[in-house]
Amino acid sequence: MTLSTTARSKLFRPMLAGATLRDRLFASLGALFGIGMTALITGLAAKEGTPLIWIVPPMGASAVLLFAVPASPMAQPWAAIGGNIVSAFIGVVIAHYMPLSALAAALAVGGAIAAMSLLRCLHPPGGAAALVGLFAGSSSSYLLPLLPVGANAVVLVACAWLYHRVSGHAYPHRPPAPKPADTPAWTFDRGDVAQALEEMGETFDISPEDLEALLAVLKQRALVRAYRQLACRDLMSANVVSVPATATAEEARVLLVAKDVRRLPVLDAGGRVAGAVGLRELDPSARTVADIMSPASTAAPHTPAIDLLTRYAEERVHAVFIVDPEGRPVGVVTEADWLAVLTRGLN
Repeated sequence: MTLSTTARSKLFRPMLAGATLRDRLFASLGALFGIGMTALITGLAAKEGTPLIWIVPPMGASAVLLFAVPASPMAQPWAAIGGNIVSAFIGVVIAHYMPLSALAAALAVGGAIAAMSLLRCLHPPGGAAALVGLFAGSSSSYLLPLLPVGANAVVLVACAWLYHRVSGHAYPHRPPAPKPADTPAWTFDRGDVAQALEEMGETFDISPEDLEALLAVLKQRALVRAYRQLACRDLMSANVVSVPATATAEEARVLLVAKDVRRLPVLDAGGRVAGAVGLRELDPSARTVADIMSPASTAAPHTPAIDLLTRYAEERVHAVFIVDPEGRPVGVVTEADWLAVLTRGLN
């Protein structure tokens, strides 16, 4: 039986959010470098025996975290170093007071998880480090958590720090600080994130700060997409106050003041938009508004509303008249209309 193209693509696709093939390859090379250097450096400290006994199995699992998911809270320096040392110590203590048994193994791992949680250094390989300390037996020294476990962890973390300078990842990981311009787009704060996590009752391998930053970026992208999908027909005011091209300047002035608008579309004999006029353009000496009107800014009903922002900002347009295919006005979108939409989206 052969796998379909879709099945194969899913099979070889990284399961971690944000992971790329480049990142996976760098993680493999990083683990090669980190474990190799850890075995070499700590092995040089061994006075007798095979040098590789100075690298303990949990370091293999730690390397997966440090090099493959360096942004994980469980891959940070204190988690990697403290988690391994504390867990190994728990295992050694139990080995000195209990014979090796299923119960002793369970107590070692359970105690390690409790200790790491209390000390804020939860690190999955710590469960294996606890068993290393337990299996070392009652004859083992209480220094075992430091040598070789602690020494291994320190060297491995140093290798991770050095390697990530090359791979382009920040290690130790620091959540990206939000840009000042991004702040108003947030509709939630850290308290909301904490409460949501508490209500869900699940633990995720991401810090609350990273989750907050991710949600802020998602909100901004959703807003941009929503604005791009918004057409002028969705935003326009249908009641357009207009003035015929044959009207006098005084008639236009009365309409502008009475309706409290900044510009009026000027219509030709066929009802099409021929121009626009505002209070600044009114000249009492002009015979009709056709003599003093200026070009009108127009758009079709299906035009993306976000395209009007450039006109407001760069062309100093205060109102865009929405016209049908024949050029007759069907609505108007003003700066105030856009501000109202932005206010609703940002709150």
